Amino acid sequence: MQYLRTNTRGFLKPEVTVKYIGVSIIFFNSGLSLKTEKLTAALCQVNVHLFVQCFTFIVIPFLLHIVVLLLQTSPLEAHLLDGLRLLSCMPPPVSSAVLLTKAAGGNEAAAIFNSALGSFLGVFITPALILATVGSTAHVPASAIFLQLSSTVVLPLILGQMLRAAYKRKLERNRIPFGAIGSIVLLVVIYTTFCDTFSHREIHVEEMSLVSVVMLVIVLQAGLMMLVFAVSKCSFLGLQPADTVALVFCCTHKSLTLGIPIIKIIFGGYDGLSVISIPLLVYHPVQILLGGLLVPTVKAWLITTERFRYMYPSRQRFAQFLQV
Repeated sequence: MQYLRTNTRGFLKPEVTVKYIGVSIIFFNSGLSLKTEKLTAALCQVNVHLFVQCFTFIVIPFLLHIVVLLLQTSPLEAHLLDGLRLLSCMPPPVSSAVLLTKAAGGNEAAAIFNSALGSFLGVFITPALILATVGSTAHVPASAIFLQLSSTVVLPLILGQMLRAAYKRKLERNRIPFGAIGSIVLLVVIYTTFCDTFSHREIHVEEMSLVSVVMLVIVLQAGLMMLVFAVSKCSFLGLQPADTVALVFCCTHKSLTLGIPIIKIIFGGYDGLSVISIPLLVYHPVQILLGGLLVPTVKAWLITTERFRYMYPSRQRFAQFLQV
């Protein structure tokens, strides 16, 4: 793990190869494999976009605020509780949710749009939420983050779509293994994230507190995914099963690559900086691992549900099936 730390001694340079090159490959790959008409249709799914963004920036901060209030009398350190508040304010990531949605056969186009939209909104909303819930003041370099997202998300996606339009027949005839490419990149992201997370020697916290935070994060992550899954199946929302898969991953994931820089900017020089970052450092690998473990189950549910859609053409009967 020591060779992968995000410093000048890591020969793989994950702060460049993963943060920039890896993310660019993910969205370039999505641009090549995703049908343009599906991406266009996803842009019009206002109900999906509102669900993701409201859950990310309103529901999760509210729920975690309640959790923190309930834990005020617990043995957990105050800095860790503040870290949970910070975690709730984070925007969605620009890679993991897309890869997991694609692997499970969900609405990849909606995942791409909302991951990018949430990250852009997070540049402005996340600092405001942090200042409102935790405090401190700082100027966040929105232009630099905006440029980073544009170069690693928007540009590769557009280039991929342009190449797909130019060589559509060849791509469909040759059947390039886009899914395998995405899976390989996801494995690299998981590995480097774990190495980076557990190589922070400057973090000093009691073992029991750390174990408690890890267990709490796992429970929170699983609970949020179950909540999204249950709510998104409500018939009045008008969502398709593939949309539900995208929502499960997009609504519950939090960005480490955007979150850590924002925390460092706002709390620069703060003595408890390393400790308040722990919940986010733990949440990131947990969301990828837990999501990866759930992909086969979610994919099987999606296949079964799609199969029953043809057996139950009536909307009312199909909605009744979903509620079972």
